[in-house]
Amino acid sequence: MKKSLLIAAAVSFIIQLAVVACASLDIVGKASISSFQAVLDAMPEQVQSDGVNGGWSLSAPDGTATFIWSNDYSQSPNDDLIMSFDAEPFLEAGLDASKLNDKVSLANGKITVGAKLGYEKLNYDGEADPLSSFAHIASLHPDALGYHAQLDHYNVSLGNGNMFEWASDMATNAATMETQDKDIVFVLDPQIFIDAGVDPEKVSGWAFAKVQIDVGGKMQEADKLLKPFDIK
Repeated sequence: MKKSLLIAAAVSFIIQLAVVACASLDIVGKASISSFQAVLDAMPEQVQSDGVNGGWSLSAPDGTATFIWSNDYSQSPNDDLIMSFDAEPFLEAGLDASKLNDKVSLANGKITVGAKLGYEKLNYDGEADPLSSFAHIASLHPDALGYHAQLDHYNVSLGNGNMFEWASDMATNAATMETQDKDIVFVLDPQIFIDAGVDPEKVSGWAFAKVQIDVGGKMQEADKLLKPFDIK
């Protein structure tokens, strides 16, 4: 009897943890949509339809980096989430393109990293638009979304430590790096480039810094390459 009660209690506890985890993902998903809408509204000229990749693109104010998300996972020619950025700063910092692994591509002066979310056909109430396509990430793949409490930023992960990040609230976003608000940030794991000969300290336009990240519920420092922008 006691053993059965212990097993029942353990199962109940696991279920409670799962419910809490799902609730957390749901909260992050809903909040990330509204904050992402604020980003789109703040920089309408940088948001475009992307016919090549079948989705939408959000370009940095200076045009050196772009975040792309699919409008239909069943029709994406390659990945559903893509980050593309100028290759020249990496080449000048020592990049040997032949040493890049298959998670990174270099073509036409651009380096690209990406992630495939799934193969679902995305359905819309009316015409698809950038926000409704983003909302499908929250509803179908909420584990791709995250929240960085230290900076009060939301992010969408492209896997392998790469992500696109934006402020929860641009009006209260704190200046945390060289007096520049990080309203949007392109984030890369530098190791893949270090392995290909890059000196991360010499990549022009990117900051090589240590960032606190959540690893299994514990905060740890990790090296990142950051390209932040103030868009207000």
